[in-house]
Amino acid sequence: MNKMASLSFQVEGMNCASCVGRVEKALDTIPGVADSAVNLANASVRLRHDGTVKTDNVFKVLEQAGYPAAASEVTLQVDNMSCASCVGHIEKALKGNEAVVEASVNLAASTASVRYLDGITTPEAVAKLISDAGYPASVSIASQKTADERKNQEIVDLARRTALAAALALPVFLIEMGSHMFSGVHTLVSQTIGMQNSYYLQFVLTSLVLIGPGRSFYTMGFPALFKGTPNMNSLVALGTSAAYGFSLVATFAAYMLPQGTANVYYEAAAVIVVLVLLGRLLEARAKGSTGEAIRKLVGLRAKTARVEVNGDVIERPIEQIIVGDIVHVRPGEKIAVDGRVLSGSSYVDESMVTGEPVPVEKKLGSEIVGATVNGTGALTFRAEKVGSDTMLAQIIQMVEQAQGAKLPIQGLVDKITAWFVPAVITVALITVALWLVFGPEPALSLALVAGVAVLIIACPCAMGLATPTSIMVGTGRAAEMGVLFRKGDALQALQNSSVVALDKTGTITVGRPELTDMELAGGMDEAMVLRLVASVEERSEHPIARAIVKAAKDKGLTLAEVENFTSLTGYGVRADVEGRSVLLGSDHLMDREGIDLEHLAQPARALAEQGKTPLFGAIDGQIAAVMAVADPIKPTTPAAINALHKLGVKVVMITGDNKQTAQAIAKSVNIDHVVAEVLPDGKVNEVERLKTLGSGVAFVGDGINDAPALAAADVGLAIGGGTDVAIEAADVVLMSGDLNGVVNALDLSQRTMRNIKENLFWAFAYNLVLIPVAAGILYPFGGPLLSPVLAAGAMALSSVFVVTNALRLRWIKPVVKP
Repeated sequence: MNKMASLSFQVEGMNCASCVGRVEKALDTIPGVADSAVNLANASVRLRHDGTVKTDNVFKVLEQAGYPAAASEVTLQVDNMSCASCVGHIEKALKGNEAVVEASVNLAASTASVRYLDGITTPEAVAKLISDAGYPASVSIASQKTADERKNQEIVDLARRTALAAALALPVFLIEMGSHMFSGVHTLVSQTIGMQNSYYLQFVLTSLVLIGPGRSFYTMGFPALFKGTPNMNSLVALGTSAAYGFSLVATFAAYMLPQGTANVYYEAAAVIVVLVLLGRLLEARAKGSTGEAIRKLVGLRAKTARVEVNGDVIERPIEQIIVGDIVHVRPGEKIAVDGRVLSGSSYVDESMVTGEPVPVEKKLGSEIVGATVNGTGALTFRAEKVGSDTMLAQIIQMVEQAQGAKLPIQGLVDKITAWFVPAVITVALITVALWLVFGPEPALSLALVAGVAVLIIACPCAMGLATPTSIMVGTGRAAEMGVLFRKGDALQALQNSSVVALDKTGTITVGRPELTDMELAGGMDEAMVLRLVASVEERSEHPIARAIVKAAKDKGLTLAEVENFTSLTGYGVRADVEGRSVLLGSDHLMDREGIDLEHLAQPARALAEQGKTPLFGAIDGQIAAVMAVADPIKPTTPAAINALHKLGVKVVMITGDNKQTAQAIAKSVNIDHVVAEVLPDGKVNEVERLKTLGSGVAFVGDGINDAPALAAADVGLAIGGGTDVAIEAADVVLMSGDLNGVVNALDLSQRTMRNIKENLFWAFAYNLVLIPVAAGILYPFGGPLLSPVLAAGAMALSSVFVVTNALRLRWIKPVVKP
């Protein structure tokens, strides 16, 4: 009988005995589970299983049941990664541990994002798993500046090693290749130092290259090979060692080789190291640019702030600001942290958050956001969110999480790259064997050249970098445009969306009623009528009343005292203002009171057909005006919807508002289909119906009632000005607060996925085409036998091409601007 294994962890969301039963039932459905014990008091689970149960499967089952295992996330900095094989080895080491739920390694950023079960392991222990696999790892607690310094130091180190290797390899290259290409050089070498002495010199210089600048290829490549997990370093180590080893025999024991094959290939070993180092240097510099968006976001933070302490105002680093501190902001300064204005007034540039170019007025009680820029006024505010709780910190965290995501498209790449390096080594061995058996003389030399070329030209790096670099640059550029991908896979899912479903209130429209129209009866003065009507409506809390009062105040009208205010339920209101009788309400109220609507009845019907709410006002028994109150369409909505149509998607509006209003709004902004008068669960049902039609569905909303639909859609996009609940349920957050963000998100998703596919095509096509060429498939047809040196150059440029192609995403322009 097999020994049983056990697993203990915490579970969230349990609050009664029924929850305990559901958790146990869910766990018991997992094959291999013997029994489970759930403790409601301390929210713990003890699971006994036969050893075949995977932690990630347990996590998925519990999450589907609605009781997720309590897990934490840690980002680790990983050194010595050089290709896709390294990524596979690290992920294998992590996922082999029962405490690890998810692991995603980003070759471009040299990081590993790990989700692990609380109570079973620690971030330091997770880092040790990677270190034990041969890739030194540390918990990423350093600041972005420190990370940048580390990357810069890596570039400096690579530049130094490349320069030293090039200086040592250049004489070797000139002596050996010069002798082959120019008879005069061969004669000069023979008559001066002699050919044998030139071999000794090449041996010394090449040995210095391999032992010095190229040492890491062997210290990392061979151990990985001996463990059965070869990587890119293993290929370089094998190829250069073969060329170097053959040259050693040719130099010091030529008698052991067949006649005519005692050639040296020191220049191949030395120059390959130089070119691979150069490729990594160029790649590191290019990869450094992929994190430009994060650096820009970090650079937005203020460094210090003026804080009030015991009546004095002193300057402090923002790291020392705590919640409750009183902060003073002078004109033109950056606001240090998030808070609420206590005194002063000013206009603040919030474009870094919303993308809106127009400064926003801030006065007593207004919320302000850290890293935004104060205008010409002075402000005093109370700090409410500091450190990692500020909006900027949350934005940076979302961008980092999105950049570290692994898209579904990466799954195929992972499966291929897991076998790629062993396959290349196998192909190289087969190539050597075929050349030895069927090749012309000198077959041994030709076999060596072809075998080394195969090892060197193969480039798993390009395959490993194809996806993460595009994700890093694409999501970073998205953040700069006010589009935050909270979940990385939304980047891929969004580009498949053929239907964009929109909530109405706060998404298509402003989200609050406004007085949009006012048509007067003959002889009436607009200011007088609006002042009297608004004076009466000030007594009411109805949204329509508040819209009329706001319109009057916006025009600078002073409201009057009201007497004898009476609410006429179902009809309207009546009151006396400055000795005049004012009546407000529907046409039914006017009919009941015997007031002739004159020529205003027809305009009222036209307003109602536009989806607006008409309201009649009468003064002293005479009709004065018909007014219309509506939730106005955002100015950016029509252009955004037209842009969505140009991107090839169908636009649907799903709203709880009445059909007449919804149809009128849909017609005015060219929406394709309308579903009106639905409750929140009705929105979910409509989203599910659209999904059954075979369409990828993206839902855009901003309210609490939109959260279920946001979660149900293939991709949920929350308007940045919406509620926290909506934002938490969404996959993408649009900081701009309007539909322009939807257009830009969709366009950027399509462009990024196109870029990823370009990179993957290049990476796979490069290897599929050039590995056979390196093996010598063209040689029998009069084609060339590829030099290992040229193979090294092609390999180095392959990775650089992929990263450079991804960097093109940095210059994507918004389809529509605020």
